Amino acid sequence: MKNITQKTATAATVTLLSLLFVGWLLLPGCQTGEKENWVSIFNGKDLEGWDIKISGYELNDNFGNTFRVEDGVLKVSYDEYEEFGNRFGHIFYNQPFSHYKLRLEYRFTGNQVPGGAGWALRNNGVMFHSQSAESMELDQNFPVSVEAQLLGGLGEGERTTGNVCTPGTNIEVDGVRIMAHCINSRSATYHGDQWVKFEMVVFGDSLVHHIVEGDTVFTYGKLRLEESGLPLGEGHIALQAESHPTEFRNIEVLDLSIKE
Repeated sequence: MKNITQKTATAATVTLLSLLFVGWLLLPGCQTGEKENWVSIFNGKDLEGWDIKISGYELNDNFGNTFRVEDGVLKVSYDEYEEFGNRFGHIFYNQPFSHYKLRLEYRFTGNQVPGGAGWALRNNGVMFHSQSAESMELDQNFPVSVEAQLLGGLGEGERTTGNVCTPGTNIEVDGVRIMAHCINSRSATYHGDQWVKFEMVVFGDSLVHHIVEGDTVFTYGKLRLEESGLPLGEGHIALQAESHPTEFRNIEVLDLSIKE
């Protein structure tokens, strides 16, 4: 999603992130050696369990074979497009989550499809606590959600990844309600077509960590719906199609919900 306003995390923020992350490490199973029950939500063969919504098209109309599986990889592809035409797309896992860890690997490949916006170059994201695919309007570009924004380097200069954007939502950082649309993390820049490991730790509406290549690059909390101000504590996971070819693999979830 487009970075309208960006703010770099301060040194104070980084200190707070470290303290919060220590609390997470104290969760049962994090230090005891207890085996974690990670579940793959992408089978590497097909798109079973996922729903597709592309702006301007009906649910599960996969225009141009945008979302596909090849060689065990979930791909966002544009080789059947002549131009982007504002066909913003998302692929949603059909089960909602609230408290969980998510991990995956991603990379950007090839060239952006003609007609894609400049800000969408080497740009994708993980939408979480999202509305469902079936609840989206026909011409809706982005689901109401929080986005862990994934950006690739442009060959020179810095471009952080693991940022946060807030379509129809907002968050707090260091106790301050943030109304800016996108906020930068403190991550390194990853140029080229390399695979990058990304993880999230999500505790309902209260706390979220973004982790890139093992480094906690952003922490925030108190997720809220923009229109109502109500807490946003659960929803679907979705991956984007914003005009640049992207690949995903090893998409796994560890449910942290307390089971009775």
